[in-house]
Amino acid sequence: MLLTASTGCAREAAPVPDGGLEKASIKVGALAVPDSAPLYLAKARGYFADEGLTVAIEPTQSAAQAFPALEGGTLDVALVNYVSTFQAVTRGATFRVVADAYQAAPKTFVVMTLDDSKVKSMADLKGKTIGVASRRSIGSLTIAAALATHGLSESDVELLEFPLPDMVDKLRRGIIDAAWLTEPFITQATTTLGARLVQDMTASDSPTADFPVAGWGITAAYAAENPRTVAAFQRAITRAQRLAAGDRKAVTDILPTYTRIPPAVAGVIALGTYPVTLEAGRLQRVADLMHSYEGYLDEGATVDVNAILVPLPAGATSAERQ
Repeated sequence: MLLTASTGCAREAAPVPDGGLEKASIKVGALAVPDSAPLYLAKARGYFADEGLTVAIEPTQSAAQAFPALEGGTLDVALVNYVSTFQAVTRGATFRVVADAYQAAPKTFVVMTLDDSKVKSMADLKGKTIGVASRRSIGSLTIAAALATHGLSESDVELLEFPLPDMVDKLRRGIIDAAWLTEPFITQATTTLGARLVQDMTASDSPTADFPVAGWGITAAYAAENPRTVAAFQRAITRAQRLAAGDRKAVTDILPTYTRIPPAVAGVIALGTYPVTLEAGRLQRVADLMHSYEGYLDEGATVDVNAILVPLPAGATSAERQ
């Protein structure tokens, strides 16, 4: 079953729900990556204010950092990647997803190597090293899927963990044979090293094409205690998702304000897409792929994505004047 928000009539701004908000001021954790652009757009354009919300944005480094902050109450909402979220849920965490945030598009996740490398395809990486931001993550999962198309598995390569900002240097120094990269590091590797593509993990014909990446997460307790606040956040962030989905310039203009991506680079990088619905069927793809490869979910664990979604409120995905 797919969870999709019902649509309503166009309106200029959503009203504050009757009875007011349980919390008018919230803290939202976000990474300095393109996935977070709608959050910054919603704040800059007054979408949260239209809902009666005051939002303080707290920088986070990863889902691993965001999860305890959500559970401890120092964050109300946070950007979380689906792979880590589903792993946490199968281990007893009671997280909920209130809005979809980011979906991969061609050239958003790639494996690259140096121009003079003998590696021409994923098949040539057998016995070689690939740099990833972390194992058992979306990066290594897309690598596993790509290797499988060449009859290989993760055990046929060595995955070495490095922070993404260090990856281009590790490739330059020959510490790794290839690197899994996202933007702006793809553009950095291309312009500074002349690095070339080995495989686009999210090409239209790849197993992970249009792959869901991240969403906005809360705890189940927070959802139960603050339904009107959650609904207000959902309406504002979905309004911003729609803006980001239809206006690339809005995204590239906001990126340099909260990331280290310079305006010139922001204008040319490959971007994913910004979904405006919350669909269990789409996100279940992530869980199902995790089941396909060893080590991503504990033995016997299952993920029912439908059970951890908070449906978007009525009218959240209606067309609005930005």
